[in-house]
Amino acid sequence: MDYKVVIPARWGSTRLPGKVLHPIRGRPMLAYVIETARESGARTVVVASETEQVLEFAVREGAEGCLTSKTHATGTDRIGEVVERLGWGDEEVVVNLQGDEPLMPPVLVRQCALLLARQSRLSMATLGIPLHTREDFMNPNIVKVVVDCQGQALYFSRAPIPWPRDGEMGSGPVGASRVRGALRHIGLYAYRVGAIQRLAQEPPCELEEIERLEQLRALWLGIDIAIEIGRGTPGPSVDTADDVRKVEAWMDQWPLGHPPEA
Repeated sequence: MDYKVVIPARWGSTRLPGKVLHPIRGRPMLAYVIETARESGARTVVVASETEQVLEFAVREGAEGCLTSKTHATGTDRIGEVVERLGWGDEEVVVNLQGDEPLMPPVLVRQCALLLARQSRLSMATLGIPLHTREDFMNPNIVKVVVDCQGQALYFSRAPIPWPRDGEMGSGPVGASRVRGALRHIGLYAYRVGAIQRLAQEPPCELEEIERLEQLRALWLGIDIAIEIGRGTPGPSVDTADDVRKVEAWMDQWPLGHPPEA
């Protein structure tokens, strides 16, 4: 299957400036992300950044580079400029792989692209994995998603949804503990180019601004989002210097970068 990966790689991070080139075990973080994209089987890998330094590094690593505006608020907005400048067709499938996800398993990138390819009437797809602890369910840094009977997203939130009125968290198959009704959202998206262009043309919606979740713009606009259980578990993403230490600890535990595929 043909699909493209675009890696939004903003240099101007407020909490960790220049984080996309921050070293992890002596190697710039972006190198791991580009490697993931290539190992997933993507035909084209493009790094989108507002800084030439990042693009020069991306080209040395075998990716293409696209210089984009410094004003984009989200990765989707940045990708919107990429697809416009490169003239990609409306039906082409593009995966948004964030530049701060050095431990995203390649299998998830490909799974997300294939999910959208199978859903010919939809224009966006993403993944989730079961939630297993009350701590994660209550954590506002872990985004939750609830899904309808057709496998499409109903809502994403940093809040604990759906809230168990009677206080029962529930249990999964074979007695495995899990939170009923909720999935942990994996921040990985596949889009058809036409959907990216529409999203990039619209301003942030009220729900997006409240939750600080860009995928809510799609639901606000009536864009259905296909959801599937991920066949792997991503490691920590990077927002701060402390997160870098978490990533390195994860690599010590899982030398291949991620646990075995589910």
